[in-house]
Amino acid sequence: MAWHQLSVIGTELIAPDVADFFSELGAVSVTYMDAEDRPVYEPLPGETKIWPNTRIIALFELDAEPESIREALFDQFEEHPLQDWFAERLEDQAWERSWMAYYHPMKFADRLWVCPSGQERHEPGTVCLTLDPGLAFGTGTHPTTALCLQWLASHDLTGKTVIDYGCGSGILAVAAILLGAKTAHALDIDPQALTATQDNALKNNIAERIKCCLPEQFVAFEADVVLANILAQPLIDLSGQIAQLVAPGGDLVLSGILNEQAAAVSAAYRSVIELNPPVAREDWCRLDGHRNH
Repeated sequence: MAWHQLSVIGTELIAPDVADFFSELGAVSVTYMDAEDRPVYEPLPGETKIWPNTRIIALFELDAEPESIREALFDQFEEHPLQDWFAERLEDQAWERSWMAYYHPMKFADRLWVCPSGQERHEPGTVCLTLDPGLAFGTGTHPTTALCLQWLASHDLTGKTVIDYGCGSGILAVAAILLGAKTAHALDIDPQALTATQDNALKNNIAERIKCCLPEQFVAFEADVVLANILAQPLIDLSGQIAQLVAPGGDLVLSGILNEQAAAVSAAYRSVIELNPPVAREDWCRLDGHRNH
């Protein structure tokens, strides 16, 4: 079955109303997409973040009339700046696997492969993490996740305990176990992230070595490695709590930090953690270091 895919760009203030109006006109689905290449990173549970300029995309059955929908939409929002109307006929496909065109095996530090199902790589001296895009943030394609994976694959984790603070898909916890860590504790405020982490642990046959919980359920302890790939402000606000999770002589890895935010995040941890210079990738950076004895 084919479909009409219709879209238009609106501001973040009117995008929800445009989406609702598309639905009133008979759209079978409505989604949002960034119209300006501005990142929106890790929304809170139940929160829908919208870009300052958002493309609202609606899918209609073939008996719909795109030109009539366009006229009704622009009449409804004549006092608001709608731009770049676009209509196309979309042929049916296996949507659940269409992401495969954009997601391919990735290698980190010559030791760690992250691969979608069916494209696993097995080479001497490497481990392979199987991961498909799903409920939660974290596939390795985003610079913040890639920076953490690069760190993990570059260090000896044999027998170590790990805390993944803000686990998302669980990719960092799973990678740590595959790279030799003894156990990993995955924390997130979003129950869907914990579900995704458990699913990915099962997919990689290491479920018994990853413990998932909400932050309020977590009993704090000192771990050999603490990973926190969240956002700069939460990293600053939680700096005392996160730093104290690192065992003396242990390692802390922080990400989700824009390059211009590195100094402020560093300042929040400097009294407890001896941090290395930031490692940048595109607009983002990683901070890592040791807890002082």
